[in-house]
Order: sequence, then structure tokens, then C-alpha cells
Amino acid sequence: MTLSAEGRETAEHYKALQSGELGTGFALALAERLLKRRYPDHFVSIVPADTTMRAGWALTSRDSGPKSGYRYRPHFLAEVWKPGEPSRVFPIASKGNHSGPSASHNQLASASAHVEALHIGEWGQTPCLVFSTELPLDGPLTVHALEAQGSSGWLDAPARVFDHALEDENIYPGIQPPTQGDSPSELEPGYHVKPELYAWFQHALARTAAASLTAFAGDDRATAPYLTKRQGQRHFTGLTHAATDSVQDARHKLLGIDFVGTDHVFRLNRKRVEAFSGVAKDLFHHLEEGRVDQYRRETYARRSTWPSDTWDSRWNGPVSVHPDGSVLAIRLLPRSR
Repeated sequence: MTLSAEGRETAEHYKALQSGELGTGFALALAERLLKRRYPDHFVSIVPADTTMRAGWALTSRDSGPKSGYRYRPHFLAEVWKPGEPSRVFPIASKGNHSGPSASHNQLASASAHVEALHIGEWGQTPCLVFSTELPLDGPLTVHALEAQGSSGWLDAPARVFDHALEDENIYPGIQPPTQGDSPSELEPGYHVKPELYAWFQHALARTAAASLTAFAGDDRATAPYLTKRQGQRHFTGLTHAATDSVQDARHKLLGIDFVGTDHVFRLNRKRVEAFSGVAKDLFHHLEEGRVDQYRRETYARRSTWPSDTWDSRWNGPVSVHPDGSVLAIRLLPRSR
């Protein structure tokens, strides 16, 4: 017996989905470790690029503002920051496959178009990272990584108060090449964060990172104020379907720390599994009250104090605590009668 054409398409779909998600996980873990080694006295935050950039540019036909018509964008943005100082941003693109080196080489080449679509500061000087993760059916998992070095990427502008709400900007799309002669060069397709936008972009990164955490904890009410209309604020203020909704109503003490968040129960190979995602209670309180600056100061001060253990005997399952105060814990549930 063999799969039908429809069955093969379904299998390929899930296979591609798996390689993409696992590839993203390994790529971001590697990027974070690399940047922490290079900037040991800084904090590394990774946020989705689309959500952050949508506060400034109309990325799709549904967004209001000048349309770019350009489909390439980084997948993530890594911000290396320290309270009260300029931060540095690294565009990241990641892909995955179940094939081999040739597929990874093609993915690295195509990923370069994504990171090159965003310039921060000088032309051609934005540092960026691209990844391709091989997940072969037999053989070792391999992560291929390429780096483009550059002197730019620094958001060296007077810092804003991140507690203040962020407003949508209508930035005209296009990257400005260096001027040649008396006439300015034509814009290249993409997105350009020029010096006058540094403070705004840093503000957008901080607010988007805060929204990611409150959403991870399942609190729609706390998430909505951190997003602009174009970033999808309405998705956290209106009615949601029961199958996709999450509620911040779970509390657990894990590895001696109180966390608040949300939990879900699902089946994995016919076994019932509970997953809890949340944020340290005291840090989450700052976020739900809109105190982003205080959250960042305290998170930075505690960046190396979080437990390194990966198992909580009271919870009876693996626990992963991230330096930003978030936690993911899973455990098997007893069989129901």
C-alpha cells in the first residue's frame, strides 16, 4: 500500500512544518548563545521581525500606509541591549530541511535576501545572521550558519520612555543607497531604519518584546496596550475562538520561583501532556501595569541569577527558565479512567 497523491501532499506539508519550526528553534538558540558570548554585559532579546516592522511600514496590502510590494523581510530581530545605552540589532533569517547540504546551501542563499531587506544606518553595514538546519532521517542534526559583519546596527539615539504607548508610523519603503554625484540614487527595494528613526525603532523593539511575553503568559488584556493597530492590537481586544484562546489564570512555583501564566492539555502519542507557559510573577506585574522600563532594569540585573536546573521534582517534569523571566514547563498527566 502507498499514500495517495493527497496523502503525500499532507505528509510533505507536515514534514516542511516540522523542519521549519525545529530549524527556527535551533537557529535562535544558537544566535542567542553567540551574541551573549560577544556581548557578555548585555541582554539579548529576540522578537518577530514582522510584528516589529509593521509598526512602521505597510508590509501587506491590508496594512494602511505606503505599500512596499516587497515580500522579503527578516524572520526575527535580535536586540542586544543594556539599560540606558544604545542597543544593537541583528536581523535573522532561519530555514530548515530534511535533506542535506545542497538543500541547506540553497536555503542560506535565499535567506540572505530576507536579512538584506532591512538596513539599519549605513548602506550595506547591518550585521545579520542566516541559518539552515538539516534534520535528516538518518544521521546527525546539523545547523549551518553564516554571518555578515558590519559596523552599523547601533541605535545610538536619545532613549525614549518605553512605558509610553507606541504609535504607528508611515515610513516610505525603500533603502537609500549612497549618493553618487549630485543627484540622489534611486531607492532599492526593502526597509531602511535611518538615524532619525533610531529612537522610534528601539521603542518598537521594547514594546513588541513586552507584548510577546504577556501573550506567552496568556494575558490578552495586558498584551493589547503594547501593540499598535497595525501590529494587530484588535486581535487581543475582541472575541476569540475557544480553540485558539488562552487565559492567564494558572500559577505554579517552579524551581522555587512563583510564575503566572496559562496552561494547555494535549495528547502526544496517545499520552495526555500538560504544558504551562508563563512569566515570573513579580516581573509580570510590571508588564501588566505598563512598567516596561522597570521590567527591563530588573531583568537585566537578574540575567545571570536564574536557575540552571531543568527538572522540578514537585512539578514532576522538565522546566525551562529563560533569562527574560519566562518559563515553559511540561509534564505527563495520569490516565483518566
